[in-house]
Amino acid sequence: LTRLIFFPAIATLPLALMGRSSRQTVRVYALVVSLIELALAVPLLFSRLGADGVARLVEPAEPAAWFAALGIRYELYLDGIALPLVLLSVVLLPLVFLGSWKGIERHWRGYAASMLLLTTGILGALLARDLFLFYVFWEVMLIPMYLIIGIWGGERRIYAAVKFFLFTMAGSLLMLLGIIWMAWSYSRVTGAWSFSYDDLIQLGIPVEQQIWLFAVFALAFAIKVPMFPFHTWLPDAHVEAPTGGSVILAGVLLKLGTYGFLRFALPLFPHASDRAQPVMLTLAVVGIIYGALLAWVQTDMKKLIAYSSVAHLGFVMLGLLAINPMAWEGALIQMINHGLSTGALFFLVGMLYERRHTKAFADFGGLAKVIPCFAFFLVFSALASVGLPALNGFVGEFLILLGSYKA
Repeated sequence: LTRLIFFPAIATLPLALMGRSSRQTVRVYALVVSLIELALAVPLLFSRLGADGVARLVEPAEPAAWFAALGIRYELYLDGIALPLVLLSVVLLPLVFLGSWKGIERHWRGYAASMLLLTTGILGALLARDLFLFYVFWEVMLIPMYLIIGIWGGERRIYAAVKFFLFTMAGSLLMLLGIIWMAWSYSRVTGAWSFSYDDLIQLGIPVEQQIWLFAVFALAFAIKVPMFPFHTWLPDAHVEAPTGGSVILAGVLLKLGTYGFLRFALPLFPHASDRAQPVMLTLAVVGIIYGALLAWVQTDMKKLIAYSSVAHLGFVMLGLLAINPMAWEGALIQMINHGLSTGALFFLVGMLYERRHTKAFADFGGLAKVIPCFAFFLVFSALASVGLPALNGFVGEFLILLGSYKA
């Protein structure tokens, strides 16, 4: 797992020595690194699957002390929740480099390095078992994405990048205070600090304190999802980000918010989750309807997909907050399927933008006659995103609706 997380980050070092290398050399190097990462991941991940296709619960390796005095440990863990998201991350990386082959025209070394460092942050956050380690990787994700939007984005890229940075940082700093408070509370009980998930989940936190802790964790994760009313940074980020940035943002980065709810916020604070359930369910449903209505009236292709993501991730949150195994399974499936169908839509819109330098619907018409193959994949991906039965978008949302109906 350590090799899987840090190989992309280590692979950025040779990029610093490619000062006079051609753009083609850098592109090929980045693609090869991403394919090696995929080759490292696939056997590792599939070795965790049983004969019936169900992920085995693999006991974590003995954690290594990092800051022993504070009880901070380097502790990794892979189970059936993180496994499909890790696989999605490493599958999208080579596709992003291929999709950026011609679209990114300057500073390819920086672009490749940012994407590789972003991958390290994503994988680290998905596999971290220690909450402080999780927070470190959570922040590592922030800077590369900020650079990707701010350097290689559109006309309003600085505004979008700063807005993304401020929203995410505001939520994560409050979450850090909550993490430190929990570790301090653990030290008052046992005499030693610990940030380990396995230790903190056994900490009997009073309900009143759980409510405050759930609030700070939920805020950080709700901004990342993003849930209504914290969604306003997403359309700007998507519209201004380059195609590869939009794919990674929609495909994986937003899922870190829903993953955070499923992995940390709901199990660590069960009583607070129960009390907050009506409010959170209401916000999820509002996000579904509000995101859909906003998507309906967009004239910009990327904004339409961005607002549809708000609605789709509202469904994911609805499933998670229903506290029902069937809805949870549907939510996890929908996290993956949304990343595939929405990633495909962003790639297709990027193809049009690179040729015409516009994303407005009014500037296109009769595409099926000129590029029929493209039109087929556009319709196919749109129907998958809509949730047509027999395509991937249907399965997760159907399970979510079945499970959440009971709640």
